[in-house]
Amino acid sequence: MGVVLALCAALAYGLTDFLGGVLSRRTSAWPVAVVAQLSCTACTAAVAAFTGGHPSPGDLWWAALAGVGSGAGTGFLYRGFASGRMSVVAPVSAVGAALVPVLVGAVSGEHLSAWVWLGVVAALPAIWLVSSSPAPPGEPEVPRRRGALGAGLLDGILAGLGFGVLFAALGQVPAGAGWWPLVLSQAVSVPSVVLLAVLLGAAWRPRGRTARLAVVVGPVAAAATGSFLLATQHGFLTVAGVLTSLYPASTVLLAAALLHEKVHRAQGVGLGLCALAVALVAAG
Repeated sequence: MGVVLALCAALAYGLTDFLGGVLSRRTSAWPVAVVAQLSCTACTAAVAAFTGGHPSPGDLWWAALAGVGSGAGTGFLYRGFASGRMSVVAPVSAVGAALVPVLVGAVSGEHLSAWVWLGVVAALPAIWLVSSSPAPPGEPEVPRRRGALGAGLLDGILAGLGFGVLFAALGQVPAGAGWWPLVLSQAVSVPSVVLLAVLLGAAWRPRGRTARLAVVVGPVAAAATGSFLLATQHGFLTVAGVLTSLYPASTVLLAAALLHEKVHRAQGVGLGLCALAVALVAAG
């Protein structure tokens, strides 16, 4: 059950990135992120109201940390896209998001079979390859500017740490806590995103119809985080973190199917490794 839930989370996260990316192309990423997170908070609160739960103060602290990680991850990811190529920032951040819960799971004493560890090993290069993308024809050679590659790499690492903290912290919330910690996590991520936008000098106030359309991202994002939370409660954090971090695969497939974007050779190899990783984890 944990494997299925983690794959559902990966699919939903991929769809969230796809929808958010399409909307961000028409306006600015920051207002889209704010509206999407507010909508996600409302959706998770509606579910929490019907499901109940009894979170402890420790559960709420973990949830707040997850929200800070989510906001920081989003902020550094967007700044990385501005200072360096997506082909540098995206794979570094996705692999980082997978590594943090793996390390936390290993330290906390999770005992995985050899097949599962093989799946984890296969998933890391798969995430990198699927997330990578060649520069479009005519795009300026941004990384060749002094410091651009280093800045993009640093932001990718920080974004990966942020998302990894999100996954690892949510993995500490037990089933009896219900969805209220998830509501707190989403709520904390909103001021975190706004604060980073202000610090980076970016406009974040939602204006215009396109930004308001980001409200449709909320239910999908709620399904993604909710599925991940349930996956950690029905299985290992290591497995849930790695499989959920395969979300770039669903984004690539959606872009290919709906926007007719070409899947280049490295991404094709990455998709094959994703399938292998899932099969190995499921076999274990």
